[in-house]
Amino acid sequence: PEEVEKERPVILEELSMSNDIPSYRADMLIDEVMWPDQPLGRDVGGTRETVSDITRDMLIGYMGRQYTAPNLVVSIAGNLSHEEIVEAVVPHFRDCASHQPSALFPVEEGQSTPRMKLEHRRSEQAHICIAVKGLSSLHPDRYALDLLNTVLGDGMSSRLFLELREKQSLVYDVHSTSSHLKDCGSFITYAGVDTKNVHKAIGSVLKELRLIKKGVPEEELHKAREFLKGRLILRMEDSRAVASWMGAQELLHNQVLTVDEVLAKVDGVTTEDVQRVANDLLVTEKLNMAVVGPYRSNKSFQKGLEI
Repeated sequence: PEEVEKERPVILEELSMSNDIPSYRADMLIDEVMWPDQPLGRDVGGTRETVSDITRDMLIGYMGRQYTAPNLVVSIAGNLSHEEIVEAVVPHFRDCASHQPSALFPVEEGQSTPRMKLEHRRSEQAHICIAVKGLSSLHPDRYALDLLNTVLGDGMSSRLFLELREKQSLVYDVHSTSSHLKDCGSFITYAGVDTKNVHKAIGSVLKELRLIKKGVPEEELHKAREFLKGRLILRMEDSRAVASWMGAQELLHNQVLTVDEVLAKVDGVTTEDVQRVANDLLVTEKLNMAVVGPYRSNKSFQKGLEI
């Protein structure tokens, strides 16, 4: 019990830190907008109330339900044989519980109109997230979405970076991210901008979302492919990353794709695939926006929320 009480204030301070950083708040707020009133839309760290109420018995109960043999994977990367690993690992898990863990909470969809949330902060910048639902980790188009994300906002050669930062000098930080969960995903753009330029920045991001629906030239897609492939290959030079790569796939997909298999999937994505995914996902009725900054009303932000 004393260890629980030592950790509790540490987590509360972590929550305070996250809430004090406007860009972090924008990240959390966009999840609330996309997935309201369900677990996926809540901060993984919890709230001050939930963290304050957690007991030792609740922690032990969760461990008992979830840390079971059907829910565990041991993934090891290194200069060892499979037989050596099995011999070393098996004795530690002989007494492991064998019941099925609690099931995940499936995501609830149903969005039919654009959604927006504003959080007032006396900040020097406005922090903007514009997002749509993405694709799950098992979806066949996930690599097309990853390439779409690379073209739009991943890195210093992306469209958002070149347009909003290099050309218009509107922002310092602008980017997009795609995430793939077990039964859903997200595609989020972020920009931090001077408060007087917030509407211009939002308009520019929405313009780029509209433009990418018209297609991506093969030359631009080729650059994005090589960027994604190069980053993956470099990442796999680290043995911890290799172990994580294998373990996550085994746990979530019940199979392990090799790096070469993933590279082949990336190479197989066409410009037509990217345009199709863009037009499927980037639609006005599925649009979501979160703004953190010194504003009292969200009326002016809702007017032009369309792509």
